[in-house]
Amino acid sequence: MQKCAKPKKKQLVKGKKCQVTGKGPKRGHTYAIRGIAKKKKGIGLKITGKTKRSFKPNVQKKRFWLPEEKRFVTLKLSTAAMRTIEKRGIGAIVKDMRTQGYKI
Repeated sequence: MQKCAKPKKKQLVKGKKCQVTGKGPKRGHTYAIRGIAKKKKGIGLKITGKTKRSFKPNVQKKRFWLPEEKRFVTLKLSTAAMRTIEKRGIGAIVKDMRTQGYKI
């Protein structure tokens, strides 16, 4: 007796995830709207369609010099995480990531 295969759901891209903040892709909708707005003396805007879309974070690969270990560290970061590193320092961020279980 064979098991029936379940229909596959559309997967979000896993590689687009920040290693520091954990920001990843989110799901949402884009709306098709028609009509004339009420403030322009119209009847109002109506939603005529709704399609699925994904909001992707601004994730980039960045190399940082780690002075404590005298080597470079490459991380996948969102731009918000880059600002956090500027504020707190790369040493403190790497220390926090290692306590969470990241191998750097």
